Amino acid sequence: MPRFAANLHYLFNEVPFLDRFAAAARAGFRGVEFQVPYQWPAAELASLLSEYRLELALIDTPQGNWDAGERGLAALPGREDEFRAGVELAADYAQAMQCGAVHLIAGIVPPETDPEAAKATYLKNLAHGAQVLGKRGIAAVIEPINPLQGDIDGGETYTTYGMRGFYLTRTEQALRAIEAVGDHNLHLHLDVYHMQLTEGHLADTITRNIRRIKHLQIAGVPGRNEPSRGEINYPYLFDLIDRLEFSGWVGCEYRPFGETMAGLGWAAAYGIGRP
Repeated sequence: MPRFAANLHYLFNEVPFLDRFAAAARAGFRGVEFQVPYQWPAAELASLLSEYRLELALIDTPQGNWDAGERGLAALPGREDEFRAGVELAADYAQAMQCGAVHLIAGIVPPETDPEAAKATYLKNLAHGAQVLGKRGIAAVIEPINPLQGDIDGGETYTTYGMRGFYLTRTEQALRAIEAVGDHNLHLHLDVYHMQLTEGHLADTITRNIRRIKHLQIAGVPGRNEPSRGEINYPYLFDLIDRLEFSGWVGCEYRPFGETMAGLGWAAAYGIGRP
């Protein structure tokens, strides 16, 4: 059975962020994920995880100046020192919260940037991030994100439909980067929602790369709502990853169409959504 983690930036936003741990646990989730924990003390978040017996699956490295449109630093030439400091901060938080993986988020590269400089910077930063995290027993992951859409209007901070101009956009590009870095601690993180928008071939891509995938995420297409809405046959994909013996987390990174609990009918078969 897939292990589902509630994304606390997207789900249960009927209540303040720190109350979402309890809400996720009451709904039956045993794991959570969230992109940016840095405005709260790591010890406070670790205490909530322990209190509600939740495992933290994933956080991101700091994304830079979000309000100015930045969405990560790994592929931005000239920001290497800031990226490295962010990796250390993410590692500290992940270790304190016993988080399994950190996403080394690539970022939106300014259009005037030389492509070869961006590529060289990205690979160098991935190598550094994978090494630093590996020394602490934390997996480093990279995620292709669709560059076709932007922020969710009226949505909470850190919730998006996509990231226009994002550097890493396709599975094959991510695989080439992982191979070029050559560190066993650098893994693939696939969001099925983004994959469907950019490349399709969901079942085939997951099957061919299952041993490289550390983390999966889901949402309906279009709309980024519940996985029961839209064109993707998620029950088929859930059965597939079971057959492939995928042991990682499946992050529920979707925007509920209405109230979070009311939209969890899709998860009832997996023991979620029943307080």
